[in-house]
Amino acid sequence: MLVAWRYRKRENSFIQSFDPRAWVIFFLCFLFSTLTFWDVRFLLFFFFIAVFSLVTSGVKWHEVRRAFLFIIGLVFFFGILTFLTGRGGSEVYEQEHLIREYRASFSILGWTPVLKVTVERAFYAVSQFVRVSSMAVMTVLIPYSLNPALYGITFKGLGLPDKFAYAMDLTMRFIPTFGRDFQLTMDAQRARGYELEKISGGIVQQVRKLGPIVVPVTIHAIISSEDIIDAMDLRAFGVGPRTWLDVLTYTTRDRVLIAVGVLILSASIMLGLMGFGKFWVPQVLVQMFS
Repeated sequence: MLVAWRYRKRENSFIQSFDPRAWVIFFLCFLFSTLTFWDVRFLLFFFFIAVFSLVTSGVKWHEVRRAFLFIIGLVFFFGILTFLTGRGGSEVYEQEHLIREYRASFSILGWTPVLKVTVERAFYAVSQFVRVSSMAVMTVLIPYSLNPALYGITFKGLGLPDKFAYAMDLTMRFIPTFGRDFQLTMDAQRARGYELEKISGGIVQQVRKLGPIVVPVTIHAIISSEDIIDAMDLRAFGVGPRTWLDVLTYTTRDRVLIAVGVLILSASIMLGLMGFGKFWVPQVLVQMFS
């Protein structure tokens, strides 16, 4: 049986007060607008929108704790990696202004590790953190705020064909379903005396010892997909236009949200074409360390 994310109807939720199609359109406009800029001053605007959406969404911290901890850890890892190595930022800025240089007291095969702290690396790490965090927050809110029963009709209402709309519906349900099956398999193997906590050895040995979990989950996923295909074939899915039980209707507030999203995207594209929003560092710091 397919399952979905831990969605529930929340009172006074800003996101759930809109038609899901309107929110998806606004999210796409927000996403592409954020990708237009590297200037942290512009990115803060999108960051505030993401924080506002999170605070007013009604989603509790314990519901999204794991997702946010993973995202925060990933963002910090790449931000610190970029700050230490300077890789990635070289495509955004050409010149660096050195703040301080740390040189190791040892050498590795004639190479001495050197850490250069520059103004550009520091602000690129900050810009990267704000940029990715804004997109991540808005993305995480979607599965927890959109009714799973409306996935198909939502994507159909966005102009996608029936096959693509239903494929998107199944895709949104795949990860939680796979996670449910994985947890059930682990519990079943533990009940049979399989001790996952004592798995040791090299990477190859650990992967091989995880076979009693990975193999059943994979086989079950394949069998479940075959059952879904057979059920769709028996109902002649794809032969003609599909009808949907639920009906979505735009309201005035939905049209306003879509208009705001399109306006933000249009303004972002225009500012980008005019040369605004590129990577920025304060001139005071540039002059100070020149």
